[in-house]
Amino acid sequence: MHTTYRLHANQLDEKFIQSLKALFGDKDIEIMVSEVDETAYLLRSEANEERLLKAIENFEKRENLHEMRCE
Repeated sequence: MHTTYRLHANQLDEKFIQSLKALFGDKDIEIMVSEVDETAYLLRSEANEERLLKAIENFEKRENLHEMRCE
């Protein structure tokens, strides 16, 4: 069986460990950890790629910018 989990490191808690134990029981498992490149992940979809490239173009041209304020 192959299962992939995608989560933030701060989500690794006892609940996650218990879910692994429940899923795999007493079987031997191998855990591999890799950092995710969000840009590569987002560019996998053609629609996302077009949107991101257009946003970069808008930023560089200073067009269609929206100001956000957090208070």
